[in-house]
Amino acid sequence: MDSWCVTLKPNTHLRQPTQAGLCCGANGFLGQRIRESFGNRGWVHGSEKTRPGVVSSVVTTKDFETTLKVPTYHRPRVDPKNVASIILGGGAFTQLFPLTRRAATPAVPVGGCYRLIDIPMSNCINSNINKIFVLTQFNSTSLNRHLARTYFGNGINFGDGFVEVLAATQTSGEAGMDWFQGTADAVRQFVWVFEDAKNRNVENILILSGDHLYRMDYMDFVQSHVDSNADITLSCAVVGDSRASDYGLVKIDSRGKIIQFAEKPRGAGLKAMQSDTTLLGFSPQDALKSPYVASMGVYVFKTDILLELLKKSYPNSNDFGSEIIPAAVEERNVQAYIFIDYWEDIGTIQSFYDANLALTEEFPKFQFYDPKTPFFTSPRFLPPTKIDNSRVVDAIISHGCFLQECFVQSSIVGERSRLDYGVELKDSIMMGADSYQTESEIAALLARGKVPIGIGRNTKIRLCIVDLNAKIGKDVIIMNKDGIQEADRPEEGFYIREESLSLWRRE
Repeated sequence: MDSWCVTLKPNTHLRQPTQAGLCCGANGFLGQRIRESFGNRGWVHGSEKTRPGVVSSVVTTKDFETTLKVPTYHRPRVDPKNVASIILGGGAFTQLFPLTRRAATPAVPVGGCYRLIDIPMSNCINSNINKIFVLTQFNSTSLNRHLARTYFGNGINFGDGFVEVLAATQTSGEAGMDWFQGTADAVRQFVWVFEDAKNRNVENILILSGDHLYRMDYMDFVQSHVDSNADITLSCAVVGDSRASDYGLVKIDSRGKIIQFAEKPRGAGLKAMQSDTTLLGFSPQDALKSPYVASMGVYVFKTDILLELLKKSYPNSNDFGSEIIPAAVEERNVQAYIFIDYWEDIGTIQSFYDANLALTEEFPKFQFYDPKTPFFTSPRFLPPTKIDNSRVVDAIISHGCFLQECFVQSSIVGERSRLDYGVELKDSIMMGADSYQTESEIAALLARGKVPIGIGRNTKIRLCIVDLNAKIGKDVIIMNKDGIQEADRPEEGFYIREESLSLWRRE
């Protein structure tokens, strides 16, 4: 009999428990590498050709061999047409202030030419999910404008699907006078949309955040949800001590079921949520660095379960992460889907800054460059960037920029940016501009003692986030030389957050 070693993809599920255990459960512990779950090397002997979605095998350990009579299992594939996604775009997002002073977080630029909303939108499109709802409330004008310019036409074909903006609104009745009170309340106020005739074939609903950076095939996620017959599935990632208290943390049993959920625990509660992540296939070294399993804030619900939770079970609960999910863990089949690729929650100024500058590295952990799963954004029809006698090192320069005898290092330069003679930009993010100023307009402004959009001559900038349409004059030095952690100086045109500067000044 021929033998061969099998390494399963993450989140592949084996049906029926085995004599060898498969980590004491039917699912081979979330489909991670079997040898990690056994504690020794597992071998599978095949007597016939296998087909995708079929389990039929003989399992051997180093101690004994046993023949399993497992019925052939045909894995039903989930149809993307029966899946809808809801992208949450509301909320005040005070942690990203002042970047959200005039824009919702999903409309904040990232990576030079994208907006954060482009991440979940593109993941949906690349996953063939074409029923997309975007819930908006706070500072939604720029977000609505970007969605309209990018995803309504412009060569993106949704077939019989759609992108629909569901804006917060007031309706009749006492409850209808309130704006969105939280993530769950935002969805609850539009449950009638999912009861509409055109959406009655939607069997599963994705709930997505508009402030994350990652690339995911959502259909793999939904397939895992259906295979495990879960009521709710949470996409989870392992995290380290430094940021664990920023997330909802979970504990998982050997079958992938979430048995405990704690929203942003601290102190002893945080330590109690530590897990042995080697059981998820991570090396002892990686497991030591990342001993927590965190909810990514990305969920998939059975449609009928979601409606029942919002309307009947928890009609007064307003938030998924802090209220509905913890309660559902006690009563429902809530499963974990372990996401092992790059993921970053851009929920603070520091994480936003770090995630952007990481893109400028020679071998970044995350890249927008992938021809098979591209990220879409608004086609702005800008000319190529013009660089005159400048030096650029480890940087991203977006479309339509003018760089004149300047030095840019480890920085991102956004669209339509102007950097004049002698400018030095290091370890910084320049958001760019929404429109051009002509040479005559710039000359007229300078003649009146005004400052045009962009960075003036001989200005030096370090460790800074330069906001959209910022106007910085000549011979300016911007750096936090005193190492101040926090400061609000709106009258002077800047804020300091965790030793990095965020400028929003227009004049």
